[in-house]
Amino acid sequence: MNLYPNIYLNNVEEITIDLLMKNKIKALILDVDNTLIDYYKNLSEEKVQWSKNLQGQGIKMYILSNTNKKEKVKKVAEKLEIQYELFAKKPLKSGFLKVQKILNLKSENIAVVGDQIFTDVIGGNRCNMFTILVDPVCSKDFWHTAWKRPIEKHIKKKLVKGELNVF
Repeated sequence: MNLYPNIYLNNVEEITIDLLMKNKIKALILDVDNTLIDYYKNLSEEKVQWSKNLQGQGIKMYILSNTNKKEKVKKVAEKLEIQYELFAKKPLKSGFLKVQKILNLKSENIAVVGDQIFTDVIGGNRCNMFTILVDPVCSKDFWHTAWKRPIEKHIKKKLVKGELNVF
């Protein structure tokens, strides 16, 4: 079980077309909670513009979320003009593989982007996808996420932001 992402960044806006092209990435599988939106369901205009910019340069995007709150995810997906899957059961492979099939791409051409090591990073790594860990948008977390943050903080100490990680 690989706990380490390929790269660790401050936020999704640091994911550039150059970074993606250099790593042969053609699509992003995006988490929602605390990756794109905060605890209060706010999606910043910067994230909307970032998404439109990358999509305009040919990058496919797809939301994969563990939540079962359809309206919340649907609202974000509509603003970003992308598809979504709910109740993904990350880090299980099934959700990632379903999206991969829909995107019709090889795993090495897909990056998984999220704020959690134990769902997004492990799930993406298990499917041989490029993994990008970002810091949470907001310090407030749901109870089922908050207990994992101290463990993730310990793992993050080994990572250098903005550099590819080799473990």
